[in-house]
Amino acid sequence: MDSSSSGGGRARRRSGSGSWGSVGSDTFDIPAKGAPIERLKKWRQAALVLNASRRFRYTLDLKKEEQKEEVRSKIRAQAHVIRAAYRFTEAGRIHVQPKETTVQHADGALGFGIQEDQLTAMTRDHNYSALQQYGGISGVASMLKTDSEKGVSGDDSDLTARQNAFGSNTYPRKKGRSFLAFVWDACKDLTLIILMVAAAVSLALGITTEGIKEGWYDGASIGFAVLLVVFVTAISDYKQSLQFQNLNEEKQNIHLEVVRGGRRIMISIYDLVVGDVVPLNIGDQVPADGILISGHSLSIDESSMTGESKIARKDHKSPFLMSGCKVADGYGTMLVTAVGINTEWGLLMASISEDSGEETPLQVRLNGVATFIGMVGLTVALAVLVVLLARYFTGQTYDPDGSVQYVKGKMAVGQTIHGVVRIFTVAVTIVVVAVPEGLPLAVTLTLAFSMRKMMRDKALVRRLSACETMGSATTICSDKTGTLTLNQMAVVEAYFGGKKMESPDNSQTLSANVTSLIVEGIAQNTSGSIFEPEQGGQEPEVTGSPTEKAMLSWGLKLGMKFNETRSKSSILHVFPFNSEKKRGGVAVDLGGSEVHIHWKGAAEIILDSCTSWLDTDGSKHSMTPEKAAEFKKSIEDMAAASLRCIAFAYRTYEIGDVPNEDQRVDWKLPEDNLIILGILGIKDPCRPGLRDSVRLCTAAGIKVRMVTGDNLQTARAIALECGILTDTNVSEPIIIEGKTFRALSDLEREEAAEKISVMGRSSPNDKLLLVKALRNRGHVVAVTGDGTNDAPALHEADIGLSMGIQGTEVAKESSDIIILDDNFASVVRVVRWGRSVYANIQKFIQFQLTVNVAALIINVVAAISSGNVPLNAVQLLWVNLIMDTLGALALATEPPTDHLMQRQPVGRREPLITNIMWRNLIIMAFFQVSVLLTLNFGGTSLLHLKNDNPAHADKVKKTFIFNTFVLCQVFNEFNSRKPDELNIFKGISRNRLFIGIIAITVVLQALIVEFLGKFASTVRLSWQLWLVSIGLAFFSWPLALVGKLIPVPDRPLGDFLACCCPGSKQASDKENRAEDSDV
Repeated sequence: MDSSSSGGGRARRRSGSGSWGSVGSDTFDIPAKGAPIERLKKWRQAALVLNASRRFRYTLDLKKEEQKEEVRSKIRAQAHVIRAAYRFTEAGRIHVQPKETTVQHADGALGFGIQEDQLTAMTRDHNYSALQQYGGISGVASMLKTDSEKGVSGDDSDLTARQNAFGSNTYPRKKGRSFLAFVWDACKDLTLIILMVAAAVSLALGITTEGIKEGWYDGASIGFAVLLVVFVTAISDYKQSLQFQNLNEEKQNIHLEVVRGGRRIMISIYDLVVGDVVPLNIGDQVPADGILISGHSLSIDESSMTGESKIARKDHKSPFLMSGCKVADGYGTMLVTAVGINTEWGLLMASISEDSGEETPLQVRLNGVATFIGMVGLTVALAVLVVLLARYFTGQTYDPDGSVQYVKGKMAVGQTIHGVVRIFTVAVTIVVVAVPEGLPLAVTLTLAFSMRKMMRDKALVRRLSACETMGSATTICSDKTGTLTLNQMAVVEAYFGGKKMESPDNSQTLSANVTSLIVEGIAQNTSGSIFEPEQGGQEPEVTGSPTEKAMLSWGLKLGMKFNETRSKSSILHVFPFNSEKKRGGVAVDLGGSEVHIHWKGAAEIILDSCTSWLDTDGSKHSMTPEKAAEFKKSIEDMAAASLRCIAFAYRTYEIGDVPNEDQRVDWKLPEDNLIILGILGIKDPCRPGLRDSVRLCTAAGIKVRMVTGDNLQTARAIALECGILTDTNVSEPIIIEGKTFRALSDLEREEAAEKISVMGRSSPNDKLLLVKALRNRGHVVAVTGDGTNDAPALHEADIGLSMGIQGTEVAKESSDIIILDDNFASVVRVVRWGRSVYANIQKFIQFQLTVNVAALIINVVAAISSGNVPLNAVQLLWVNLIMDTLGALALATEPPTDHLMQRQPVGRREPLITNIMWRNLIIMAFFQVSVLLTLNFGGTSLLHLKNDNPAHADKVKKTFIFNTFVLCQVFNEFNSRKPDELNIFKGISRNRLFIGIIAITVVLQALIVEFLGKFASTVRLSWQLWLVSIGLAFFSWPLALVGKLIPVPDRPLGDFLACCCPGSKQASDKENRAEDSDV
């Protein structure tokens, strides 16, 4: 890595302090993208885990990843061996046995002239001689009853027949895990296993000592509570699994263009059939195995199948295409010959189990927090166990009636063991409550919820970590076309024949010769297509990119007959449109000795290559400086009106100078001495509401930067229109051209990047340089992209956002999130959801830590002072269920609010527990501990129970403590919804799940206290005690309201602690320096 990049790493590492509670902050700190395997192994080894199968379910399965690579390499090796053997036998046949061998022709499969296994073998082995003996591409197409230009008919009966004969384009998927598998996983929790053993021992001892009628309650109640925890956990995990399964299926459902009945239509990749004709363009994924019908400069990246980063050129001599590969350059059409499991890609996908596991930085940080709290909890539980056992065996533990629980030499062995088991059960249950096993899993829950909702907001998440990182984004580098604009392009201005046309659709001012040249250039130099219906009266259907559609539609208005025009000349060679050179060209043979070379592209770039211009009457004139200035003025005028300027030019060429067919692949089309035909001004309106979206981002501390291939004038006009620029007179580097930015030194580039708002005439490489420069300055960068060449920038950015409509498959695979409607407003919604993920996790942490701290302190103080704990095992398990699964469901699924977009972005290294959270947590924990300890030591008199039976009074007091503790958590859940807002009920009606969980918790609590006393060791409470209990819990609300008025310092608590412990700070700095040197 270069120095500038390592500097960026240092800047980012210093952008925030480490998270409180992480055991070795570096151990539990991983990058959002491309974390090394060693880092992933390191945090797993450091984490304190009670149930590994559950905790690590949604993390990357490192063993499976290794197995995947082995399977891939085996299938690739098999393919290489088959092809090598075939080439060897072919060579032997040519040299030893020159006579032609015939390929066995089958009667055909279900009415077709060729069988499935023959097609599959020919394509898999790349058997060119077999293809020739089947009659070449036209012969195979005929056998498959396919028209190589119009495709299959597309009738339902025809498609069904093809699927029956040759299979469907799907592969066997491994079934998702059943509900019982999740139940089994939940049962593997070490503490729950210990509790089940303790429950069994308690059940056996209880029945032995007290008889079956009364003795089974203790053991059975613990067992029932454990089962309840297991099933609630399993149900929650199972639902999350189904959500991830659905999202995975959505990610793999690629939509592509096919030709059916002469018309180009969009279908799902799963609906592709053998015989389909598929157009291929740069960035597309080859959707099935097939053979090339026709192509121009078609190059395929086969690395996904062969493992070699080698680009293979495809032509009539090498026509075989493999499913899963990507189009690296050029365009063409293919005939599908094998689908699904009959392709190597299908075989590969069926052999690899789909693992949606991926740990996110927040998930790993929370594992660090959970490990720290768990260690504290284990220490406390061990201390409670030692104290309780010491008090028990020294006769310091008393029953409610005042009698000693253990008298040495006078107790039966069974009674002694029963007493020890009870103490041990309480200690283990404290571990269950103290170790927040659900904390890291709450991230998965909120991510699953957010991802499902984001799908409705037109955003498909490909990488979980992107959800989190988007909440920290400080800048968005956005494309213009289709993202900031509607992508509904139309020609609104035309400058042809050396002057502006009064109406762009009126070709009467142009001679027939000029119109013919323009139409020829539009029809032949395009990757789009026009379907001309055979029945009259129907409008032609135009397909292609929005720019191509605009030009083809304009050509139709000029009187262009697309198919007729294309048939008048044949294409010799194509230079596909290139976003680096910003132009595309084609050489066409008109018959005889005449060749026309047509170019189109960025107006000022094409103009620079022109030495002549064509008048309206078709006469050619030299390009004088005055005329060039006139053309440039027309370009500037169009650009100032927010128009995209496309120029058309051509030149003549001698057929004798054209290389022969074998050498034509490397022929560079002449691009000098061009004759300019004219310039089109294409309007693409800004999206409605875009200005508001940009304003919202600015208020949220996110700078929106526009990166476009259009010239500076067009870029400036659009930026002013959508609010990215507010001043018309800005200059460099606020608005800058790509080549100027590219020419700067690394340091100058970083300084300029900070100020850039608009970059015009940019190439994909300029976008990559901008992303790197911004990241080096410590920014969290989101970048949008749709082209194949955008892939490096999408990969380099912290969050890559590809476009769902215009984006190529290469861009989508390099991105983290796909914006399904290509709309910038959807990008802003993704930011809201990203911030919501982080905010919801913080709410849950605040809630859970309050329960942890309160429960631990109450049990420890009570155990040390009296030898008894106020909350027994069953009650603590119920509290754990409220705190863990139900709490996560209630708080981790809060929808995003406008308040989130009024904050500044959250730094990736900022502490998870903020000073505001510390304040809220300390106030609530102090309140709960004070109330409950007061009740524990003085409850009998405070609740007026002195005159009651001592044993019953003790039960009432403990039930009241348990009830008040649970209700305090219920009321505190409301407080946790809005850690930094006074109105805790704002937007509550939108979260029905929260209301439902609160209602379920309260109803179940009432049932436990009033009707399940035998199981939970509770007694019924009077309505007066219920009111007192509710009143005490209700006091949480006004107390939290007053607490929020207490100001907190901006400086994180961790920084204060670091100042108090300079030794640890020096050690941390030393680690950072070591990490820098590694980088």
